[in-house]
Amino acid sequence: MAILEEPIKEVLMLRNYIGGEWVESKGELIDVVNPATQKVIAKVPRSTRDELDAAVEAAKKAFPMWRDTPPHVRARYLFRMKEIMEERFEELARIQTMEHGKTIDESRGETRRGIENVEVAAGIPSLMQGYLLQDIAVGMDEFCYREPLGVFGIIGPFNFPFMVPLWFAPYAVALGNCVIIKPSSEDPISQVKVAEIAEEAGFPPGVWNVVHGGREVVSAMLDHPDIVGIAFVGSTPTGKFIYKRCGETGKRCIAQCSAKNFLLVMPDAVLDKTIPALLTSFFGNTGQRCLSGANLVIVGEGLSEHEFNAFYEKVVNAFVNAASQIRVGYGLDESVQMGPLRDKEKKQRMLTYIEKGIEEGAKLVLDGRKIKLVGDWPHDAFLNPTIFTDVTPDMFIGREELFGPIASVMRARNFDEALEMIDKNKYGNAASIFTQNGKWAREFIHRVNIGNVGINVGICAPMAFFPFAGRKESFYGTLHGQRECIDFFTDRKVVIQRWF
Repeated sequence: MAILEEPIKEVLMLRNYIGGEWVESKGELIDVVNPATQKVIAKVPRSTRDELDAAVEAAKKAFPMWRDTPPHVRARYLFRMKEIMEERFEELARIQTMEHGKTIDESRGETRRGIENVEVAAGIPSLMQGYLLQDIAVGMDEFCYREPLGVFGIIGPFNFPFMVPLWFAPYAVALGNCVIIKPSSEDPISQVKVAEIAEEAGFPPGVWNVVHGGREVVSAMLDHPDIVGIAFVGSTPTGKFIYKRCGETGKRCIAQCSAKNFLLVMPDAVLDKTIPALLTSFFGNTGQRCLSGANLVIVGEGLSEHEFNAFYEKVVNAFVNAASQIRVGYGLDESVQMGPLRDKEKKQRMLTYIEKGIEEGAKLVLDGRKIKLVGDWPHDAFLNPTIFTDVTPDMFIGREELFGPIASVMRARNFDEALEMIDKNKYGNAASIFTQNGKWAREFIHRVNIGNVGINVGICAPMAFFPFAGRKESFYGTLHGQRECIDFFTDRKVVIQRWF
């Protein structure tokens, strides 16, 4: 296979998948651009409210038959889906690189994590079991079981176009519900391919639907009385709006949102293991993930001022030197370690943030605006790794989500000061500590007000059989994705019975 083999050979005209049929939209078509090459690879519609309504009608029609299908039979469709995904694994990964920009290794990782959710959901006959107690009174028994609820909407983000909808959809359909997936219009091809796989796997018409679009489709989802819940991953402002609207219309909601993740390096950290983990955290996926490192906090616990200064300089120098050697380019090149930002508008936003950091008094020690690429590609969406030092938590670049390859380095005189930095930030998605000290690690786990915690781990991404946690303004709802979907996509029915 050639290094730069592209599975998308011509411009794709994307359609909606509604009721088991591929339907052309009446909405305006917009370009899907490969961020590395700046070539148009697809055209995606901004579907209308009527088209969303048609998908809901198809899903609603399919629901009674699908919920009455035995769980082990529903699971067989997922087993088949998983087999097809494995057969098309490399194609699916390369499509993600073409439409999003991430490296091929990152796309393969995303594909694997998506498939793992299909695998876990295929265990639904055991996962959805209820419970029973005999003789709650003389001659009376009580039992509880889970029932599917109907039609759910799933709104996907641009940063993981293949994986994130699979945090939800396989569980929803395995449990007996029907789904309507609205992919990001920035990179919708992956979910078209997933729908093709669902069709090949034999899912009955109306169980698995895809409707492309923007705000009009989202608004229609939120307004539609026959959609019983929404699963969303994206920014905090949008998530907060969706959560509020779901409350107003009585829908269930999972809203996983923005982040500002802190990574603490303690004096006893094993630096030759820590630095590679930091690079992956801050610059993997070009910094475009809600688990990316944002603030690197170097902690001087137990050190004199002189020792702390020396340790700080040692960590900074190692971090900057390693980041400066990251190979940036088109992600289908196997030698590339970081791809472009998703589009040129996002690059311009990063340039604005860099200027903001300079204005606030942070020190720019690695300037990613000096573009150095593997290969001759347009610079429109590329930004090299960027590092600021002398950042404080009150600076814009130290407190707000940037969502790009910009790292902020901070100093904390001791462990308590570092924890206070995390606690004061409005986000609560992820935080990690690098240490060999079990006491510090345990204290960190116990005290940090964060949903996903890492110990010597740069990206603390939960496996499919655990929930994807998050707190504060990083999450709205009571149940998270992945494993906790079992509760989200069902309701409990309690039966008390006796016979005469």
